[in-house]
Amino acid sequence: MIPVTRRLIFSIILQMLLVLAGSETLEVRQALVKFMNKISLGNISKDVNFGWNLSSDPCTNKWEGITCDSGMQHVKNIVLDQKNLSGILDAASVCEASSLAVLSLNENEIIGTLPQEISNCRRLTHLYLRGNTFSSNLPSSLSRLNNLKRFVVSDNAFSGQLPDMSRISGLLTFLAERNQLTGQIPELDFSNLVEFNVSYNNLTGPVPDVKGHFNSSSFLGNPGLCGGPLSTTCPPSPPPPPPPPVAKNKKISFFIYLGYAILGLIIILLIALKLLKCIRKKKNESVSKDQNKIISSPSESKAPRNRSEYSITSPENSMVSASFEILASPLANKLRFEDLLRAPAELIAKGKHGSIYKVNVDGVTLVVKRIRGWNISKDDFKKRMQGIHRMKHPHVLPLVAFYSSKQEKLTVYKYQQNGSLFKLLHSPQSNQIFDWASRIAIAASVAEALAFMHEGLQNDDIPHGNLKSTNILLNDDMEACISEYGLMPNNQDQSVVAQSDHNIREDDSVAITACNAFKMDIYSFGVILLELLTGKPVQASGCDLATWVNSVVREEWTGEVFDRALITDGANEERMINLLQVALKCINSSPNMKEVAFIINSIKEDEEKSLSIVSSEV
Repeated sequence: MIPVTRRLIFSIILQMLLVLAGSETLEVRQALVKFMNKISLGNISKDVNFGWNLSSDPCTNKWEGITCDSGMQHVKNIVLDQKNLSGILDAASVCEASSLAVLSLNENEIIGTLPQEISNCRRLTHLYLRGNTFSSNLPSSLSRLNNLKRFVVSDNAFSGQLPDMSRISGLLTFLAERNQLTGQIPELDFSNLVEFNVSYNNLTGPVPDVKGHFNSSSFLGNPGLCGGPLSTTCPPSPPPPPPPPVAKNKKISFFIYLGYAILGLIIILLIALKLLKCIRKKKNESVSKDQNKIISSPSESKAPRNRSEYSITSPENSMVSASFEILASPLANKLRFEDLLRAPAELIAKGKHGSIYKVNVDGVTLVVKRIRGWNISKDDFKKRMQGIHRMKHPHVLPLVAFYSSKQEKLTVYKYQQNGSLFKLLHSPQSNQIFDWASRIAIAASVAEALAFMHEGLQNDDIPHGNLKSTNILLNDDMEACISEYGLMPNNQDQSVVAQSDHNIREDDSVAITACNAFKMDIYSFGVILLELLTGKPVQASGCDLATWVNSVVREEWTGEVFDRALITDGANEERMINLLQVALKCINSSPNMKEVAFIINSIKEDEEKSLSIVSSEV
């Protein structure tokens, strides 16, 4: 009898422990049961497995519509779509589940308001209320849901103004079409939004700047809206009201002070004219003494970004042309340094380390890169350029010629009329279709070329040094070519660039080593892969984009990083994730470039096999 009694006691204790080891506290379970009672109003069939009662546990007993975390400790998702719910939403009760991330009540008949207490769900990332009968204003407390990513309240009867959710930096979806909302559209981070629609409401006023991400379909059915992507132009702002009448003595004082101001202005103008004459005189004297400059661009400092003409004058020193070396190239057969200098040049880009000119010589269009601030001897520069020229690869833009003197360094390339990868990805004027197959092909070409150059120039300590999407050019066949290889010095200046732009240095008192410079190339290539995958431009030399992607992946929302155009086009998600993993590896651990090229080429081959199978089936 004793052993049986002991077993019975042990069984009872075990059951009590299981109850005590349940997921949520009794208070949370009571709040969830209260939430269900208010939202269902008895209009839902509850079978024995439905749960939502105090005698069971939401996680271990698997209440209907509830998903818990991996440890089965806390309620994470509540999804009750199309459950014939017809009550009211008790936000205060449901938010007692402090780990709640997803609340989805789509396609029911829930009435009443969305309470202010919804902001108590601090960890809420997804709020779906589409297709109910909610009414009244949307609560202003929505702006405190800092983790919110998806917000969908379409097909309800919400009225009043839209809440200001501009401080929610991670918001990706904002859908509020087919309601009765009024007022103006608030400013949101439209550059980050993936989905946005407020059509068929009663909104008024100008459409904010949507950064070209959304067209008129997101704003239709609002007769009071104007501007932006809509065909309706906004009326001009009314003139300001006339100033109140001024007393007579105030008018007299005003004209006296105005007279003093005009007199002072005349004196200032006379002084300025005299100073201007002196400056022009000194400038003319300086120009007459400095006639040996190779490239003279008098208006470069005034308008560095304008496509204006610049004169390239021939130096008087006849020995200058001896420093100009023409490399083996069909383009350079009849190229003379004097012709290059005399040809009209168009400034097409200007940066910290130099300027780029477009030059037409005897019907051949060339690009001349003028390098500044590089303290390298003439012989070392020549050796470096010849070493780069020897490494011939079809996806590296070859040097046509170069020039080196103490003051000037020039490199000459063939002009690529199809522009850069940056322009293809981010230019709003680009009407070309940039599908997944094209992007993976470019990634594979650049990886292969960079691995080839790294392997051949490792012993010479010559990395690219400034790899970015603007330096990936597209040839006549729209194939990628790396340009400006090796035109960044391995010195203290580059160490600062590496530390600020790529975050790969810890001690900026030590000049960058060649090893770190090659790692910087790999990091930069990882950023280019992120641009191809996300479609987003780089704004802080890669750090902003890399940080954002790392944070999204860390939150297990990997699918959110991909370019919406790729998703719409039906790109293979598995292969996109594989390429994303390569990009993150380049950014976070600097792998060998040859290994990276091999992996990307495998992804490209899988894509090509998949396309060939689809073509044969068609």
